[in-house]
Amino acid sequence: MTWADGDPVGLDLYYDPIADQHVGSGPIGIIAPAWYFAPQQPQVAQAGWRTTALLNGVLGDGPIIGLDDPARATMLLQLAGEFADPATKQRIWTEAEEHIQPTWDRDSGEFTLGFGLDEAHPRGQWNARTMAGWVCTQGAWSNIFNQPNLTKFAEPTVEGVDFPRVALSVAKWDGSALHLAAHPQNTAVEGNTTTVRITNVASTDGWVMIQSDGETVVLSGEDDYLNVELLVDNRVVVIQRLESPG
Repeated sequence: MTWADGDPVGLDLYYDPIADQHVGSGPIGIIAPAWYFAPQQPQVAQAGWRTTALLNGVLGDGPIIGLDDPARATMLLQLAGEFADPATKQRIWTEAEEHIQPTWDRDSGEFTLGFGLDEAHPRGQWNARTMAGWVCTQGAWSNIFNQPNLTKFAEPTVEGVDFPRVALSVAKWDGSALHLAAHPQNTAVEGNTTTVRITNVASTDGWVMIQSDGETVVLSGEDDYLNVELLVDNRVVVIQRLESPG
């Protein structure tokens, strides 16, 4: 995949040999699949990112263009997560904010993007793709496939979360302890308690939970899992097994 005289490359999105039709010919043919090319064909993906960055003014010093077009903005914001350096990504999102209409419904606990369309229901695919770009750091999408974390399947796992009333804003196993934070859907749920299960534990003996205030709670086991009662206050607790249970 090459560039000629600084112009972006073009590629068919697909070709129908029966009708002899080239569909998506031009820059969109290399931009649209760039997210999917990234893990396997990084050079092709980089060409797609550079193309959309050039067409939208990201590579220059002027304002970023095309952000008032939801489809175009979605493509740029998604790809920026995987390919843009942190400063460039921040610049794109700062300029995009007035166009993508971020909205937090406090009652439902939902954060969505309206894209200025004034529709009753947010566009699911555009929201999903845009937020993939938001949470993705440079190279993170490719690393999921090329440097997968396979040990997680044998590590302690949280099950039975009462979603959407409760979400886990933190759920991380650091090799010796599990860090959890239960986030409430809304103020009606905040301060309540919720119960989850911790599976993938070799033994249910000797586990404790260290609360955010430092208090230690002994956890009970049932069959091959732990029962954990969490306070829904978005504060981090630490669950770990004592080196010498009892």
